[in-house]
Amino acid sequence: MVEPLISLNRMSSRSRSRSPVRNSAIPNEFYLRYYVGHTGRFGHEFLEFELRSDGRLRYANNSNYKSDLMIRKEVYVSNLIVDEFEKIVKESNMVGESDKRWPESGGKDGTQELEVVLPSPSGDNATELFFCTSKLGSMSEVANSRDPKGLEKFYYLIQDLKCFVFSLINIHFRVRPV
Repeated sequence: MVEPLISLNRMSSRSRSRSPVRNSAIPNEFYLRYYVGHTGRFGHEFLEFELRSDGRLRYANNSNYKSDLMIRKEVYVSNLIVDEFEKIVKESNMVGESDKRWPESGGKDGTQELEVVLPSPSGDNATELFFCTSKLGSMSEVANSRDPKGLEKFYYLIQDLKCFVFSLINIHFRVRPV
C-alpha cells in the first residue's frame, strides 16, 4: 500500500481539525500541505502536495486505475514563488473560517485536507489553519452545504493552489497531472 507524503494520526476528521499534525520543524515560517484522496475499488488513490518555507515543493499523485504508477515529484522553488503561495492564502480570507459546519470527511466521498502555517510579521506566534472536509465535486455541493460562504472560499482557494502547483510541476517536469 502506498502512503501519502505525510502520515497523519488516524483519528476522526473533526478531532484532527482541532489539532493538526505538522512536520514543519521551524515555527513561524510558511508551510502549506493539501491532501485529497479516497480508498475505493482501486485502493488508496490520492493527490497531495506540500510546500515549505525553504522552497521545497513535493507532489504526489497515486492512482491505481489500469495499474497506473504513482507520480512523485520534488522541486525547489524561489522565495518569490513561496511568497506568491502565501499571498494566495492570505487573500482568500480563510483565517477566520471553521470547518465545523462543512460536510464530514471520509466514507465513499473521500477526504480533503488543507494545512497552512502563516508566519506572523512580528515574529510572534504563527497562524495555523487546518481544514478537513469531504471531497467537493461541484459548486452545487458547496451551495447546498450548511456553510456555503466559508466552503466557497475554501473551494476557490483549493482551485487556485492546485492550478499553481500543476503549472509548476508541468513547467519543471513536463508531466501532465491527472
